[in-house]
Amino acid sequence: MRLSTRMTRIAVAAVCLMLAVTSCSEENRYADVAVAATADNSGQADINKDGKVVILVLSPGDLNDNGYYESFLNKASAFAARQGWTIERQGNIKPGTSLAAAKKYCAQYKPDLVALGASEIEDAIPAATNGDCGKAYWYVPSSTITDERPGIVVSQDFTFESVIAAGYASGLLMKFKGYDKAGFISGPAVGFATDAAKAYYAGLKLALGSSPLEFKAVFTGDLNDGKLASAAMKELADEGAKAVYPYLGGGTDPAAKVGNSRGVLLATPGTNRCDSTDPKFDVSVIFDPGEYFAAALQDFAEGELKMGTRRVWHIGVDQVPTVRLCNGTDDQNAELAQFITNIGSGKVNVTGEVNKYGPQVELPPAS
Repeated sequence: MRLSTRMTRIAVAAVCLMLAVTSCSEENRYADVAVAATADNSGQADINKDGKVVILVLSPGDLNDNGYYESFLNKASAFAARQGWTIERQGNIKPGTSLAAAKKYCAQYKPDLVALGASEIEDAIPAATNGDCGKAYWYVPSSTITDERPGIVVSQDFTFESVIAAGYASGLLMKFKGYDKAGFISGPAVGFATDAAKAYYAGLKLALGSSPLEFKAVFTGDLNDGKLASAAMKELADEGAKAVYPYLGGGTDPAAKVGNSRGVLLATPGTNRCDSTDPKFDVSVIFDPGEYFAAALQDFAEGELKMGTRRVWHIGVDQVPTVRLCNGTDDQNAELAQFITNIGSGKVNVTGEVNKYGPQVELPPAS
């Protein structure tokens, strides 16, 4: 689905200098920026004029998870080091407690920029209007905020787009090997995770066509608990699943190692790990939040980060998000590339496909 907002293309080639998970030999990277009414910009990174620049990163996840949550911090830390800025980090903030946490840490660190590491803690946003938090700029990744809001800049990608492509990539590998059973693992059975399960299944179905498919989604209740994630992977492998998406945080690697031991095809939750050997992955699903944040930090350093704006990223349009087969054949790579292009052009109606196939995914009852 296309946004009606007028788009302007801006280059962010300098971002390549700081990427930890993608090659700097790749093409320059670009971001789409939604043009909207913006707040005044001081043009200075030292927003509160205390003689230093402090970036406060608040995250709901494990900032050492070797995946999605850590990638957000790594890119910020690399950029801040070159600028002489300070990064203050607080991870494992529980949804529902993030507003109080934001107020506490803003008072403690006096930040110039507050960055939320993921949308699970969007309930911290009201802090942006008062106290020490209100003096800072705010960066918020979100797939649900669809308007421009004063006091924050929103970075938005779309779960269905990335994950349906992940399912399609996994389906191509399954078809090649003659597999017919797949699975999905995540933490709490909440919107972003259940949506991803449905999108992954839809992608599998599109790749496999009329071939049979058995599918099971398992929700452990915790994105970071490695024991629960490993047990879920073992359960799926015991039931014959040959492709599994561990859509997790800190639980990703423990689950993936179990999957490796059972010969399961695996996809990454957010970063490019095709070079990883322990664990190994077959598909890299790249919606790396650190790359989006790096572009915002470049703007912040140049006095160009404008509050009250929304930057959107579409697969098949921008360099990220994207999906890669780690050891795909030329034909498989070409077929996946065409599918991604078709998403970007609108030829593949992602929401329509998820609505078509999604109801076939068995989900636990709402808590």
